[in-house]
Amino acid sequence: MDNKPGARDHWPDLPWQDWENTATTLHMWTQIVGKTRLALTPLLNHWWNVPLYVTARGLSTSAMPYRSDLFELEFDFLDHRLDARLSSGKSGSLRLRPQSVADFYGEYMDLLRSLDVSVEINPKPVEVANPIPFPEDHQHSTYDNGAATRFWRILQRCEAVFNVFRARFVGKSSPVHFFWGSFDLAVTRFNGKLAPPRPGADVITREAYSHEVISAGFWPGNGGFGAPAFYCYAAPEPAGLKQKQISPAGAFYSGDLNEFLLKYQDVREAESPAESVLEFLQSSYEAAANLAGWDRGALECEPLRLRAAE
Repeated sequence: MDNKPGARDHWPDLPWQDWENTATTLHMWTQIVGKTRLALTPLLNHWWNVPLYVTARGLSTSAMPYRSDLFELEFDFLDHRLDARLSSGKSGSLRLRPQSVADFYGEYMDLLRSLDVSVEINPKPVEVANPIPFPEDHQHSTYDNGAATRFWRILQRCEAVFNVFRARFVGKSSPVHFFWGSFDLAVTRFNGKLAPPRPGADVITREAYSHEVISAGFWPGNGGFGAPAFYCYAAPEPAGLKQKQISPAGAFYSGDLNEFLLKYQDVREAESPAESVLEFLQSSYEAAANLAGWDRGALECEPLRLRAAE
């Protein structure tokens, strides 16, 4: 998949301690844009209407209905802009640069007004400890161009591998999407069965885990581990999962996070990083699916391969 000379260069280094401040600021910026998508789209099962999507330049809302138009927002991590486009032809952008969340929020709302787009969003961040309302957040103000580009490059590589993994499943599965609340790229498989209610679940988790799932993804350093890592978990978790050994070498079960982890740095050092990630996704899925009694014969498939007519 990527075992050609120089393939590891496509998986850039991104130590959490070097880009944590940029990531924390960017997390809030993506929440502001993501909440716009939440406001303009109908609720889809498991909140699939809210994530962002990896593009050839960054992360996008994809096209959203707005009055008689379609409206799209895209973070461009090559030219470092946030672009706003309407199908009517109107467009505008703001420059991504070191500035506080409060200043970004103010410029963003000005950008929407300049395009005659009126959207009300909840200005309080979600899924973070000690949330600071966007208009009041002068604490987070770091933006490193190089780190943001490397982050997006990693998401590119992850999305390609995740889509290969997704193609092996004929049951219900999510798109590969970026959740701005938790700030991770994820793909989720379902076995079609309702899950028991989660004790103490809020409205977000209640909808997200309404059915039995095995979910995998990539944390860029957040998520409680303190370093970039791939993860996989089952909800509800079947008995015995904590004791399962999975591959490749270096993958392990975190009792603190209740999920399997594979360090991104270990992936970078593998002969084929993409194959290493795919092996982790498959191995952790199989461990969880077997213990949970999923009907793998009915849910899995060989990816379709279309040939040109001979």
